[in-house]
Amino acid sequence: MAKQPAKAPSQRQLRVAEEIRQALSQALERGDIYDPDLTRRPVTITGVNLSPDMRNAMVSFTPLGGGEAETSMKALMRQKGHLRNHVAHAVHMKYVPALRFVEDKSFDVADHLSALLRDPHVAQDLVDDRSGDQEDEDD
Repeated sequence: MAKQPAKAPSQRQLRVAEEIRQALSQALERGDIYDPDLTRRPVTITGVNLSPDMRNAMVSFTPLGGGEAETSMKALMRQKGHLRNHVAHAVHMKYVPALRFVEDKSFDVADHLSALLRDPHVAQDLVDDRSGDQEDEDD
């Protein structure tokens, strides 16, 4: 049997995911969760993706200032129960989703692409393409 293509998240999933993201961010920002590793290197919650049944939440995070995320991941995993408790009080749902933490690498990818576009060889090709398009329009 062939796999069905993944459906886009519903409006409700998106709304609840944003509420969960805000609840987690506030708990970490206010210092409600005490963990020495999270105090030394604060993290930013960049997004939350909910499963269709809203029982599982994949929480994307990035350490402030970049750098080593493994320490932050371990600290978040240690505090998972406390964070889930904060979500339960802030977001009124029948079931509080299980939290799974993943490092958000999108900022690293954006930096890499930006560096590639600044490369003189690539910049040269971009300038040539733009001038070639203008010549075609003049004809």
